[in-house]
Amino acid sequence: MSTAVMKQSLQQHLVERRAQRRLLLPYVTAGLCPDWIELVEAVIEAGADAVEIGIPFSDPAIDGTTIQEASVVALDAGMTPARALSELRDREFGVPLVAMTHYNLVYRYGHERFAADLVAAGGWGTILPDLPMEHAAEWNAAADDAGIENVLLVAPVTDDERLHRIVDEAKGFVYVVSTMGTTGAREGVDDAATVLSRRVKAVTDKPALVGFGISNGETAVVAAEASDGVICASALMRRILDGSSVEEAAALIAEIRTALDEAYPPGT
Repeated sequence: MSTAVMKQSLQQHLVERRAQRRLLLPYVTAGLCPDWIELVEAVIEAGADAVEIGIPFSDPAIDGTTIQEASVVALDAGMTPARALSELRDREFGVPLVAMTHYNLVYRYGHERFAADLVAAGGWGTILPDLPMEHAAEWNAAADDAGIENVLLVAPVTDDERLHRIVDEAKGFVYVVSTMGTTGAREGVDDAATVLSRRVKAVTDKPALVGFGISNGETAVVAAEASDGVICASALMRRILDGSSVEEAAALIAEIRTALDEAYPPGT
């Protein structure tokens, strides 16, 4: 069993890190490459405050072309939810892991079993973008019993009433979707991300992290201006898909870490 930083809550961990710097959460698709575990360790070394582990699914609802491609590669290599959690369990990590996947996999795995195996693998939270909070009671009960925090997403079209409800229900952090559409690296960050981050920060002190479109240090700095930090997924996975080594891919996370630290020194 992983013994990574056991065991304050994910939210507490991120709040403590937030006091020192803007938060940075890279995303790694389980099984994308034979040394994907080394990639997880490399992005932690490069400055990650937590790492999202994408458990690949054959019929994604929110993933853009890069994450879909990464999932296909991983599935073709034989990756399964049980294998992903088993391989993670063999290592110790210095930051929390957060499983990002689709609810069908959790449902078929079994709520209690998935929660228990995720904890054993060093997991502290889940992101299940296709599971609305109105239908999450069964998963939330199993997650709560295991000490897993379920992160919820808000989007630019989320109205004020629903945003308040999502923020109240969210655990760990609030995932701020920067733009409407699927995941993917973009040239810039939509102004909607700043507006939405401010809306979230006005009603909660839970960490608010911007995802979708974080492709480099510049986009990260823009997205972090009104938020607590960023999530980098597609740009990192694209490097691996295009043949970069673990070290070359992790250099992107180091670049973003440096840009955030230079733009937002502690206390800003």
